[in-house]
Amino acid sequence: MDPFKNSKFSKLNCVDLPETNFYVNMNYSLKQEGKFKYVEIGEGQPIIILHGLMGGLSNFDGVAEFFSKNGYMVVLPELPLYSLSLLKTNVKSFSNYLNDFIEFKGYKDVILIGNSLGGHIGLYYTKLYPKEMKALIITGSSGLYESAMGSGYTKRSDYEVMKAKAQEVFYDPEVATKTIVDEVYETVNDRSKLVKILAIAKSAIRHNMAKDLPEITVPTCIVWGKNDIVTPPNVGEEFKKLLPDSELFWIDKCGHAAMMEHPDQFNKIVFEWLTKRGL
Repeated sequence: MDPFKNSKFSKLNCVDLPETNFYVNMNYSLKQEGKFKYVEIGEGQPIIILHGLMGGLSNFDGVAEFFSKNGYMVVLPELPLYSLSLLKTNVKSFSNYLNDFIEFKGYKDVILIGNSLGGHIGLYYTKLYPKEMKALIITGSSGLYESAMGSGYTKRSDYEVMKAKAQEVFYDPEVATKTIVDEVYETVNDRSKLVKILAIAKSAIRHNMAKDLPEITVPTCIVWGKNDIVTPPNVGEEFKKLLPDSELFWIDKCGHAAMMEHPDQFNKIVFEWLTKRGL
């Protein structure tokens, strides 16, 4: 049975949304247990999805729907990007939070999928807790190149500037709808959130993974947009060069969020890679 036959996934209209709107496009229940908020759907091998700096979990609707119907339990935790103290607003703390969540839920042999900052958190978690890992999938990940992560907010009060910043995430700027632009604009003009965003950007630079990657032996699937200008194609190539057990796959006419612009192709690449690896 071909899981990709008659696929109806299409472009999703969410990117870089604030924390309060993580579930705007999702038809799944948000659970809360203790300090953890998450979505859990399907049964089987756990796949944990890690969102980006301002990216909503709804960015992964197509991924969650597909894999939850094809033998995996898909878990989407809400990362505490804006709720930790400023001193703990960093990549390492987010990775430890992820470990706390995994231990709390009792997940074993996890597969992580991360976009942008989520990929960075996944890489850092893999560095700290390699024995808990089965596989890692990164797309448009930070961790090597972060120069654009905290830039562009000096003119945050200019709506057109923020619109352009939202549009540059995609190959097709039309994916950045007015709803998306409005949410980005509101987020970066919330002073408390902006302070956290800038702290995370500085943390990403401090936690550069170049020296760590050669020591990470967990199987890694790298999916990259050929037209990504946030983390350009050479960044994907560098990840492939530095990660010992990795494969790099390209998606054409695709920007920084492959799982949104081309969900069918992204799912096919990841599913076939996992199948080939016996995962």
